[in-house]
Amino acid sequence: MALTEPATLGEACAAVLQCSNPREKVMAARKAARDWRLGRLSHRFDTPPPDRPGRPERPELLPPNRMPKRGKGGSERARIAMIHALAHIEFVAIDLAFDLIARFGADFPPDFADDWLRVGADEAMHFALLARRLEELGSAYGDLPAHDGLWEAAIETAHDVAARLAIVPMVLEARALDITPETIVRFRHFNDERTARMLTRIIDDEVRHVGAGTKWFLWSMNRSGANPQESYQMLVRRHFRGAVKPPFNDSARSQAGLTRDFYLPLAP
Repeated sequence: MALTEPATLGEACAAVLQCSNPREKVMAARKAARDWRLGRLSHRFDTPPPDRPGRPERPELLPPNRMPKRGKGGSERARIAMIHALAHIEFVAIDLAFDLIARFGADFPPDFADDWLRVGADEAMHFALLARRLEELGSAYGDLPAHDGLWEAAIETAHDVAARLAIVPMVLEARALDITPETIVRFRHFNDERTARMLTRIIDDEVRHVGAGTKWFLWSMNRSGANPQESYQMLVRRHFRGAVKPPFNDSARSQAGLTRDFYLPLAP
């Protein structure tokens, strides 16, 4: 029997989140973004997101402190481990984007869905690129363990959209802006220009993703009349289990609207 096509944005987001097969999740994410763009989905949220998204049997998920060391990228094995870790981040980021829409979209104008569906489709494309690169190197997504720290941040902020925006795009994705340029240099140093070009493409998109987080965080603060910088710092201290530490890519962060007055007071 054929499955019913999603008719609402809530249904489409739930369909992405429920996919456990990575290839199917990528396809569902792209389809949801396309269907919304073409006007096939109504701006309704009558389907709640699952508490946990679908996950494949592999990779094995370990606590962060039990993850094996990846090395510096000099050997092919170390480079595969690094690419695998990045692929897993992008895979979870698909669910983070669609959970954000499904969980909080009813409280925002349709422009919110425009931005985050584009983010979700980007994350799907990033994952597909990195998974293909693993296959080119004789490996595959799932061959190595991974950790679930990103989704733990989603659980921590499941009931507060301002906290979700502060922690996921404005801390975790902003951190990627800080460290990815050095990772690109490392891959180039070891003559892996193909991976370096992929990461260059990805970081360009991530600036826009952090920008979407900052934009809608400011929108939320304007709606509530709260001070954006003070609220951001309070939410990070309350919900983020880590340190916001330099070095910061101030230029990329500023390009995304995340200025130093947000994060410098949090730095040790």
